Amino acid sequence: MTTTPAGPGPAPLPLAAPASPHGPEPAPAARFALLNDEPVTDPAADLLGTGRAARQLAGLLVASRDSTPFTLAVDAGWGMGKSSLMRLVDAELARAPEVHTVWFNAWTSTADDALEGLIKSVLMRFDRRVLRRGVHRLSERRALLRAARALTTVAAGPLGVAGLVDEVWKSLSVDSQARNAMRGAIGDLVREWSQTGEFRPRRLLVVFIDDLDRCPEEVVLKVCEAVKVSLDVPGLAFVVGCDRSALGPGGLLRDLSPAASAFMEKIFQTSYRIPVADQQGVREYIGRCARQAGIDRLLDERLTTMLAERSARNPRRIKRLVNGFVLEATLNPMWDDFPPEAVVRTLLLQYFYPDFYRMVAGAPGATGDVIAEFRTYRQVRRLLRTPEAVPAAELPVVSRFLDEHDLPETDREPREETLSRLERQLPSGFPEMVTDQEFTSLIDGLVELPRSAELLRRLREGAALPSAVEPEPAPYVRATASAVPSPGYGAWPAARGEEPTAPLRWMRILWVDDYPGNNEPLAGRLRAAGAVVRIAEDSEAADAALAVDRPTLIVSDIGRGANARAGLEHVGRLRSEGRYAGPVIFYTGRITPERQSVADELGADLTTSAAEVEQLVLRLAGQVARSG
Repeated sequence: MTTTPAGPGPAPLPLAAPASPHGPEPAPAARFALLNDEPVTDPAADLLGTGRAARQLAGLLVASRDSTPFTLAVDAGWGMGKSSLMRLVDAELARAPEVHTVWFNAWTSTADDALEGLIKSVLMRFDRRVLRRGVHRLSERRALLRAARALTTVAAGPLGVAGLVDEVWKSLSVDSQARNAMRGAIGDLVREWSQTGEFRPRRLLVVFIDDLDRCPEEVVLKVCEAVKVSLDVPGLAFVVGCDRSALGPGGLLRDLSPAASAFMEKIFQTSYRIPVADQQGVREYIGRCARQAGIDRLLDERLTTMLAERSARNPRRIKRLVNGFVLEATLNPMWDDFPPEAVVRTLLLQYFYPDFYRMVAGAPGATGDVIAEFRTYRQVRRLLRTPEAVPAAELPVVSRFLDEHDLPETDREPREETLSRLERQLPSGFPEMVTDQEFTSLIDGLVELPRSAELLRRLREGAALPSAVEPEPAPYVRATASAVPSPGYGAWPAARGEEPTAPLRWMRILWVDDYPGNNEPLAGRLRAAGAVVRIAEDSEAADAALAVDRPTLIVSDIGRGANARAGLEHVGRLRSEGRYAGPVIFYTGRITPERQSVADELGADLTTSAAEVEQLVLRLAGQVARSG
């Protein structure tokens, strides 16, 4: 594949068109705006009807103060609105008499300060007089010398709330004996603050803990220790935002002992699982987001349905996509030549149909116009599935398409069998995508746009879209010295005492491809992570390299020149002749059922994704390191 270098291009899309001195002022260009990802705090800004659940949860918390202490989990996956619901509950509680709230973001803590941070956050809500008396009580329980120092500190001058909280913490954490008495001491403070009578606390403190499922295991355990051990006293209620499945035995805390797992089960007395918004609700949400961002006129009914369903009705994913549209249309000079709808349709294609998009945008080994191929396949499929004879006017289309895929039509073969043989030569997703109305509408709309042929040509020549919806890099990228860390990935697990600077240092990769320039960025990333990558441009060069050095992995294309099966045939010969029995990755522009079947027979992986190649190499490197 030939890649056309990107030139400087025209200026970015202006937010408003300038007035012309030669005629009437033109209509203003589209005005776009980015959406923020902050939790909803104002019920008036609630777009998904979360306010009703917030009011009911707040009412339950207030009515349950006699049942304190207890912990309620607000349970949902990433981006499904946990923080927004909790903020709206907080806003409702602000109107309730004698109810106070405090927030603790567990994600900002480390294992060393999580316990201290949460306890201090609670203590900061107490009255100064309560804290002063607490300091005196704690001081009296300590040794005479320490009691004198503490009393002198308090008497030397009036301390603010923060200073008093520090003194309380010093008294509670000074030694193991003091820590064992922490729950009782904090219980005394809470009872005095909440003015607990014979039967019930008059005041209620609701502690919101957010993002617990994003924390390392050590932080999760420290926070839970604080909730269940140190702060498990009447007058305190905890509302914890987390994805409980991520905290389960198969998730973040999978290495817990049976005793620790049983302890975790006791943390949450009850959970509220945030429901997925219904179809109408999420469509209205998309409409409001689109109007706010200025792209509402670009989303027709089918695109809105696609965005709703294929984002799993996830509000955060929807906002990310909308912001991706805005950034692309505003900042990428490529889109100055095309209508804004082209941005929307191209990004939706890239995000929701990444395998197809990679073929559109010139994946290594991809040839021709895959969109034209798909639309012709749809036409041929319709004709082969009808009982009537193919109309004479359309017969050339069928014959030509079958010839292009080395499948000449015969009168003796049933049409269903011809179609089945054809679909084994086509990309694996075609039979499913042809029945996907949102996908076919997306493709048809893209082709019907002005200058669509030029857009598709640029995409085929490598005008890939920026990072708004790009797949995330492989985990080892964070471990390389030249890489920029990406949130959500940990470093490569180095052996004890080793620095994780070259996680692929055990890998010797032979890469066979007649167009090696297509793979240079990926090969460069593998080299930067420590791998030795040798390039062979044909089977003969690969055989010569194998005669000198046996690699730990072969990465190969499939089609070379006029031979659409060259890579498969070469690896087949290596296997049958016993010259190479190691792992193979076929990195190609398309996956077809036939190619997948042959790859399976050869014990090889088959992918169109650079990110998947990296993941496969990373997994193999771990196996090699453990065995060596």
